[in-house]
This record gives sequence, structure tokens and C-alpha cells, in this order.
Amino acid sequence: MTRGETDTRSSEARSRLLSTATGIFYNEGLHAIGVDRIIADAKVTRATFYRHFPSKEDLIVAYLGEIHEMERGALHAVIAANPKPADALLAVAGAIGRNIQSPGFRGCAFLNAAAEYPNAGHPAHRQLIAHRQWFLDTLTNLFTQVAPDSADAAARHFVMLRDGAMAAGCLSNAKVVAETFLRGIEGLVRIHGERGPATVAAGPAQEGR
Repeated sequence: MTRGETDTRSSEARSRLLSTATGIFYNEGLHAIGVDRIIADAKVTRATFYRHFPSKEDLIVAYLGEIHEMERGALHAVIAANPKPADALLAVAGAIGRNIQSPGFRGCAFLNAAAEYPNAGHPAHRQLIAHRQWFLDTLTNLFTQVAPDSADAAARHFVMLRDGAMAAGCLSNAKVVAETFLRGIEGLVRIHGERGPATVAAGPAQEGR
């Protein structure tokens, strides 16, 4: 076997481990799942697992990094498709509303992780804080173009509404939660941007986290 073939197989094994862990961790939690379950479901050897992830904690940090990249890519795509900042904010809210209604929705992966890793010094906690800061910064940048004098407050308000919706979405009627969240964001954008009433529909449920 050539080095290139070895590298490819190694990369495939890591991707399979991470993909497997992403599904299991999101659906079943972080502490509750052991390394043996990940190894068995990913169909790799224990040696392969530890070659890529020295510990389960390393895998958890990688899992959160994977979710971050997925959400960042999806958010940037939504913003790119809506050049006007106010429209982008409403479109982001719409995407969140669809996510809440998606099959298998179990809340925000980062808020879930925060409940299991409350220690601010833990790498997993630092990872989730970094993700939340990125999300806040992205919203602040959009609101700066809509309402420069109140951008920070508006962005934090958006995040608060989003957090509440993500928590409620897996506890009660997801459609009602999504619609309530969207009305809140419409009002937020309208108030801070001094723009007319806007409407955005949650639309049909789609896969996503």
C-alpha cells in the first residue's frame, strides 16, 4: 500500500468516526456515550480510534468543531443569498425556524453541550463559547448595517430569542415555537431598523441542526 492510499484510508476512518459521533452525540448526549459505542458503530478498531482521537474528550471537541463548520457554512449561504442586511436577518430567522421543525430536532448542540460541560476551562466549553461569539458577531455585523446605534443590543436580543426557541422547540409544538420566534425577529428587525412590517415563513421542515 502506498503512502497516499494509507493517508486516504486514515482520512476516511477519521471522517467516519466523526460522522458517527456527530449523530450519536447530538441524539443521545455526550457523557452517556462511551468510546466502545463509537468504535462499534463506526466499524473501526480501537487502535484506529485512538490514532485519530487520543481521548473521548478530543472527539467531543472535534464534534463541536464539525457542528460549528456546518452551521457557519449554512449561515453564510443564507446571508450570501440575501444581500440586504435586514432581509438576511429575516432569512437567518427563517432557517432557524425550519431547523426547529426538522425531523429529529433535539435543540441546540452547543446549548446541550453547555449543560454537560459547565466548566469554563474545559476545551469543550471553550469551543461552544467561541461558536456563540461567532454567531453573535455575525448578527452584530448585520445589525450594524441596519441600526448602527443599537446593533449590539439587537444582536444580543436575537440570540436570546433564538436560544429560547431552540430550547422550546424540542419540548412543545415546534411549529408554534417557530412561528412565535419568527414574529419576534420580525418585530426586532422592524423596531431597530425602522422598516415596514416584514413577513417570513418557517416553511416546510428540513433536515438540519
